[in-house]
Amino acid sequence: MEPKTFYIRTYGCQMNELDTEVMAGILAKRGLAQTEEENKADLLIFNTCSIRDLAERKVMGKLGQLGRQTKRKRIIGVTGCMANAKKESLFQKLPHVDFVLGTNNIHDLDTVLDEVLHTGEQRVRTDEDFYEELDYVAAKRQDPYKAYVSIIRGCDKYCTYCVVPYTRGKEVSRVQKSILEEVKDLVQKGYREITLLGQNVNSYGKDQPQWGALFHDLLYELDKIEGLTRVRFLTSHPVDITRNLMEAIRDLPSLCEHVHFPLQAGSSRVLRKMHRIYTKEEYFEKIALLREIVPNVALGTDMIVGFPTETEEEFCETYEAMCEIRYDNAFLYTYSPRKGTPAKRWADDVPEEVKNDRHQRLLALHTQISVEKMQEKIGEKVEVLVERRNKDARYLKGLTRCWRNVIFVGDDSLIGTIQTVKLHGHSHHTFLGNLL
Repeated sequence: MEPKTFYIRTYGCQMNELDTEVMAGILAKRGLAQTEEENKADLLIFNTCSIRDLAERKVMGKLGQLGRQTKRKRIIGVTGCMANAKKESLFQKLPHVDFVLGTNNIHDLDTVLDEVLHTGEQRVRTDEDFYEELDYVAAKRQDPYKAYVSIIRGCDKYCTYCVVPYTRGKEVSRVQKSILEEVKDLVQKGYREITLLGQNVNSYGKDQPQWGALFHDLLYELDKIEGLTRVRFLTSHPVDITRNLMEAIRDLPSLCEHVHFPLQAGSSRVLRKMHRIYTKEEYFEKIALLREIVPNVALGTDMIVGFPTETEEEFCETYEAMCEIRYDNAFLYTYSPRKGTPAKRWADDVPEEVKNDRHQRLLALHTQISVEKMQEKIGEKVEVLVERRNKDARYLKGLTRCWRNVIFVGDDSLIGTIQTVKLHGHSHHTFLGNLL
């Protein structure tokens, strides 16, 4: 029987969130209604992540729980990175799952659903590479003012701890004309901010040298679009953060002064073992150049502690790098081995209690730095894109160009607009301000 309602639960990164919006658009075009209540859906899709062991365990636990339920028969699909990593083996552990759809096969959702309905048999599509352009214009967007725009899929860097090259395939840049048309369409629909997405967003165009257009060239074209207020990009690899990109951040009014600049580890030996293809010294030189060109830039990072063979002295190098660079935001992780990666072959020889201790020390340091940096901003006037009412309905909530939340008193008519707010305090990671 044709399903009438669907529910999608998303795990993982912003790219997964965009893939969910595309799938929701495909299903809406088919005539299905989306519900936020899992028990009311005829079709359940779990869009999964494989980056962290915890993410996989959460999904497997949830799917196992569904298999033990005795309620009405529903169609269950698994999509995303875990689908690409596990493929048909998911059916062995979870025989109640009806289809498995990889990250490069989202366009097959309609066809696969038809096959499941007509044959009653399980289906799997998990291509290694991305070939078919998705219908991003028909995506069912979750936010009325901010939108994700995919510009490149896959990754060619092959960091030894990372499954992305194996779950999303090699880098494939999207044609510039298609990107510009999508962004223009979004602006006409009232979107004020777009975030350009890719596993390595700033290597855009390198796989297509005949185009003669790299990431910074795309940014200059986007800046020409009338009505586009803000552009962000995620996520970056330091090797591909060029002087041309830094100058674009300085010169283009639409481009936000925030760069996710992931170091991953403060030791050059550990970076070499991670296959990050830069040294600590080269990384610090780029940070210095960026801050010279864009003095007000906000920096973000990812850090992994407890990588195989990491010593206490090498962890201290990571700690000292955090002290010196003083990131505005940081995502801090303990290493967990991922099946299919080179690092999986090495002994996971840093004890869990040591990993957790290092993680807590780094987290405490970042919290201290974050508070100090927020205090330094008190009294400044900032540009805020007003998004919605805060949980405390007395306040409006929005985001600065440098990716900081701000709450302030204001009227609902301001939602969806850009406002200037003077910061007078902060609570945890949120600024408090007064509307000017």
